[in-house]
Amino acid sequence: MLRKMFKTIDNVVSQIEEWTLFIIVIAALLSLFANVVLRYGFNYTLAWSEELVRIVIIYSTFVGASVAVKQRAMIRIDAVVQIFPKLKPGLTVYTSLLMLFFAGMMVYYGYQMTHLQYITHQKTIIMQIPLVVVYAIMPVMGVMVSIRTVQVMIQDFKSRK
Repeated sequence: MLRKMFKTIDNVVSQIEEWTLFIIVIAALLSLFANVVLRYGFNYTLAWSEELVRIVIIYSTFVGASVAVKQRAMIRIDAVVQIFPKLKPGLTVYTSLLMLFFAGMMVYYGYQMTHLQYITHQKTIIMQIPLVVVYAIMPVMGVMVSIRTVQVMIQDFKSRK
């Protein structure tokens, strides 16, 4: 029962992550396309387009990190594993622990940066989006990366039995 509930939650969160990536990237592409057409066709520039794309790149990087951990698509250097295959289980645990450490740093420092933006009430220059919204993605996705890393570690542990 509990396993089925966790699987359902995982599927819902995965769908949210993937749809978020799809929607924000499409929004960035459309705004960039419109900006290029207006710039070269009508000699007019959308000032907010570049700012939107910058925010989308930030969001897609952090949401994409969570998706990449779940799909085991993080960049790895596996030359040592290819030379010494017996080291694979130990190195897999080591890389997962490093990922948890990195996710912890994302949460800690991301929270500090988000809190600073909350206190100072800073906004983006053109679109006037509160920077706390931009910076808040870091600690949230730090938590998601750590959850995804633990999921991967559990799958690795179960597959070794």
